[in-house]
Amino acid sequence: MHTELCDRFGIEFPIFAFTHCRDVVAAVSQAGGFGVLGAVGFSPEQLEIELKWIDEHVGDKPYGVDLVIPGKYEGMGEMDPQKLEEQLRKMIPPQHREFVQKILADHGVPDLPPDERRRELLGWTAATAAPQIDVLLRHPKVRLVANALGTPPKDVIEQIHESGRLVAALCGKVRQALNHVKAGVDVVIAQGGEGGGHTGDIGSIVLWPQIVDAVAPTPVLAAGGIGSGRQIAAALAMGAQGVWTGSIWLTVEESEAPPAQLDSLLKATSEDTVRSRSWTGKPCRMLRNEWTEAWEKPENPKPLGMPLQGMITMEAIARTHRYASPQTQKVGFNPVGQVVGQMNEVLSTRELIYKLVEEYVEASERMAALSAR
Repeated sequence: MHTELCDRFGIEFPIFAFTHCRDVVAAVSQAGGFGVLGAVGFSPEQLEIELKWIDEHVGDKPYGVDLVIPGKYEGMGEMDPQKLEEQLRKMIPPQHREFVQKILADHGVPDLPPDERRRELLGWTAATAAPQIDVLLRHPKVRLVANALGTPPKDVIEQIHESGRLVAALCGKVRQALNHVKAGVDVVIAQGGEGGGHTGDIGSIVLWPQIVDAVAPTPVLAAGGIGSGRQIAAALAMGAQGVWTGSIWLTVEESEAPPAQLDSLLKATSEDTVRSRSWTGKPCRMLRNEWTEAWEKPENPKPLGMPLQGMITMEAIARTHRYASPQTQKVGFNPVGQVVGQMNEVLSTRELIYKLVEEYVEASERMAALSAR
């Protein structure tokens, strides 16, 4: 399973693990993979705390940080986070806020304590990403900075390159991948539509080889629907240099998922996901529930664009997470891919890494045996 990216990052396995949990980031890197912390939702001060903790627990291993700087969003151009938030607040119709509060009240989701209420704009813009970049560049073990939505701005790519780090970016179309490479992105992440979170609608088995061919020799990480070593073997067979995984880390022992959310994930099938704009304003794959269904009804408000929708749902995410229960899970945010149908047990991060490697070896040996006939 050793590829060129393993040498470039000094890792044992080309298994990149996106997660919002610092414990999982450190555990993946310690086990030979490459942990990546999702920075959306963290203030610069919070991000500093998270990265300092990872530095102290990852040993001499590298890790990455994932940002969200969309190519298009409401309020583009304003780079002062506070001014942008004030500007965007005025664009949110009152009925959308009222609808969010009604959904939460109807499902008995308690309010947050006053000291736990946060700003509404903690991501989804260049203005909020800029101070996060300043923070992560103070941490030398961060060796990769990824952008989850769109091609990173030119000045961001230059800033990261000048620090000696590599830049990655996700995409769901060949056109997007070519734009990434033209802008100077070092690693292209080809995200199939079955993946969790923000995705396009082209399936992985079609998308991966198209992007590998289109951007060669730029290395490609395959993403979307990877939950076993067999799927890793398929991705590498199609020319990928490694895999970008996310959903499977939601159910490891080190994950911060509350018991009610964990139970929802373990019980879900691949048919239980849906791409919805109801949480962030852009199509995002998640578990279907009464929240997603409410936003689909024609008589109810339609989701706003990014980052407006994310601003009115930020508190809802915090409340349903803090008070997670079978009842609040009916309106909770559970971003996950169709691979959730394979996620039916809880393992430690190290156990899962080794399971993926063993399954990859078994799949490779099966293919070798077929070729020898």
